Amino acid sequence: MTYTIRPSTIHTIRPGDQHFQIQDGLTIVSRAGFEISRRCPENYRDLIQECIGHGWLKPVAYITEREMIFLGLTNDN
Repeated sequence: MTYTIRPSTIHTIRPGDQHFQIQDGLTIVSRAGFEISRRCPENYRDLIQECIGHGWLKPVAYITEREMIFLGLTNDN
């Protein structure tokens, strides 16, 4: 019996990686981030903010190999 394993074409990008930020000429934003609902209890919000501040909780984005190739060809960020 043989198995063919195809490598994943999905890549994880993190803050500081080349294509983590995107821009439209005027605005530069991160591809991923956190949105804390106004309904989130204050003590939980504070805890989440502390975790982000210490680097224990970080945003990541996922991008396909095809998107990465396209970005490389167009030199977009």
